Amino acid sequence: MLYWLTALSDGGDFFNLFRYITFRAGGAFMTALVFGFIFGLPLINVLRRKQGKGQPIREDGPEGHFAKAGTPTMGGLLIVGALTFSTLLWARLDNPFIWMVLFVTLSFAAIGFADDYAKVSKQTTAGVSGKVRILLGLLIAAIAGYWAAQYHPADLTNQLAVPILKNTLLNLGFMFIPFAIIVIVGSANAVNLTDGLDGLAIMPVMIAAATFGIISYAVGRTDFTQYLDLHYVPDTGEILIFCMALIGGGLGFLWYNAPPAAVFMGDTGSLALGGALGAIAVATKHEIVLAIVGGVFVVEALSVIIQVLYFKWSGKRVFLMAPIHHHYEKKGWAEPQIVIRFWIVSLILAMIGLATLKVR
Repeated sequence: MLYWLTALSDGGDFFNLFRYITFRAGGAFMTALVFGFIFGLPLINVLRRKQGKGQPIREDGPEGHFAKAGTPTMGGLLIVGALTFSTLLWARLDNPFIWMVLFVTLSFAAIGFADDYAKVSKQTTAGVSGKVRILLGLLIAAIAGYWAAQYHPADLTNQLAVPILKNTLLNLGFMFIPFAIIVIVGSANAVNLTDGLDGLAIMPVMIAAATFGIISYAVGRTDFTQYLDLHYVPDTGEILIFCMALIGGGLGFLWYNAPPAAVFMGDTGSLALGGALGAIAVATKHEIVLAIVGGVFVVEALSVIIQVLYFKWSGKRVFLMAPIHHHYEKKGWAEPQIVIRFWIVSLILAMIGLATLKVR
């Protein structure tokens, strides 16, 4: 919205700053951060009054989690609210990828909100039917995949870019939409599974957002893509603003989610943020890199899949408890120890993901 202030510029004054994505990205970060600090505590107080007993705790979960009973959930509203307000304020609203990513974020946030509401109101861990959640997620992701394909340049439409291998594209044809669905829905659910300890999910999400902010900015500039031998995707540079808004909103949330958490993200936040990362990866043609940068989320999801399949086949468990962060809890690791080590791994994976931009 503020981009339109450039109409008041003569080319050499303050208003000219709004032409620059980097300037507006910084503004988006600060706006979302301040939003989080201003509205965080009032939102938590409202959630605490409305929810009463807070998020239900699984009876078969680690014993340490029972001390968290009464903590309100749906804290993802703070992140989604901050990043949406900030993005609409600072991004160019004629950019199709901004609206695609916002569509996915808000749609998955709505699914998560319905699920959180069902859990809190009925005081059960069941929530909305898994089939309903998946079907809605598939529909949203299909729309987003088609949306992105319409605005990709002709030489990249329905193509899968392979990192490290220069100028290598795999033509997915009609399978691009199903592939985009897997990326977006898989990312949303992987982040959702990771959100099980105070601060565990939000920091890796912010690290991934920072990484994809850089990627978005790079692939959206012809000079960068020529220098790095990347595939140029027009208009994706604007996604940097969304990513910085996500980081600002995430930090505002982490202030209240730091152990001991005053509020949980809930499915409202985890599904929305995971879906957003998947949508950004599809928009920038860096779907494979998302699997690297979001490796923590991938491992969390795989641990659940392996646990379920192996248990059905043998009646035994591979892990003491899945997702894998609960396995380490059962082994006696302290919660902060697990969280910080997962953060470290996320940073390492982000560096590896960024390295793919240059290693060709």
